[in-house]
Amino acid sequence: MAMAEGEKAVVVRDLERRFGSFVAVNRVSFEVEKGEIFGFLGPNGAGKSTTIRILCGILAPSGGTGTVAGFNIVREAEKIKAHIGYMSQKFSLYEDLTVEENINFYSGIYSIAEEKKKERKEWVIQMAGLGERRSTRTALLAGGWKQRLALGCAILHEPPIIFLDEPTSGVDPISRRRFWDLIYELSSKGVTIFVTTHYMDEAEYCDRIGLIYRGELIALGTPEALKTEWMREDVLECVCDRPQEAMELIETIPGIKEVALFGKGLHAVVEKAETFQEIIRQHLLDNGYRVIGIEKIVPSLEDVFVSLIEARDKAEQAQAEVRK
Repeated sequence: MAMAEGEKAVVVRDLERRFGSFVAVNRVSFEVEKGEIFGFLGPNGAGKSTTIRILCGILAPSGGTGTVAGFNIVREAEKIKAHIGYMSQKFSLYEDLTVEENINFYSGIYSIAEEKKKERKEWVIQMAGLGERRSTRTALLAGGWKQRLALGCAILHEPPIIFLDEPTSGVDPISRRRFWDLIYELSSKGVTIFVTTHYMDEAEYCDRIGLIYRGELIALGTPEALKTEWMREDVLECVCDRPQEAMELIETIPGIKEVALFGKGLHAVVEKAETFQEIIRQHLLDNGYRVIGIEKIVPSLEDVFVSLIEARDKAEQAQAEVRK
């Protein structure tokens, strides 16, 4: 059953999941459009995998409501499973089976009609570039090949929504790039992609991003909006010699919120770029550093994420002090 015209792929309202006294997902709300690549970004333990397991019908929520492909996450979990593809970071492949045997196995799991099985199998093998490896035992495949085979097995039944939980964890950069090419191709055909990741560069590939931290959704928007609207502070890029030592020096300047290494330079988070640009330059020169350039830049997603996390931590600390 296809989603109705105009229907959202995913709708979540005040989603909660508790494990005893521990709150893994705390009143999370968002929507995902059909055909959208939606990124769920956050550090390990933030609640990404718990949320995705609820949306896939694997785990029951403790509170809140939602729908996936038009089906209720509380009452219609089995129907959701039949209308989605799911790929975990462990790839869910049977290592002792060959490439073809894995595909045949999943064809049976998804009850693909006999007349379509061969066509879908050949599609997966071609999509994954495994034509010459169809009889190879899966355990012998390199990480990138396993990754594409796992994706193919997850979408054999042509689901309208695919959930990818840390799908590129542990694979090399070239395989990651090729994998995202496949994601774009699927999205262009109207398939909705919901992907969790902790790679900041991958988040840039998404149409929209939700930032989750300690079970709470702390920001939601396009990558561009997050960088231009959610970041309250300015970011200065400082290029100088001995950047590691320079970072430690800049951190001692009063009013500097954060300094981090970025490539050959440094990113300094400040209240106002105009105020601190000359202060940092002079401080470096006074201490014998050669300064190549200091300029205000558009923050990276990593800058935004760190800034939002620090703001959330400070707010929690302030509330804790008040309660004392």
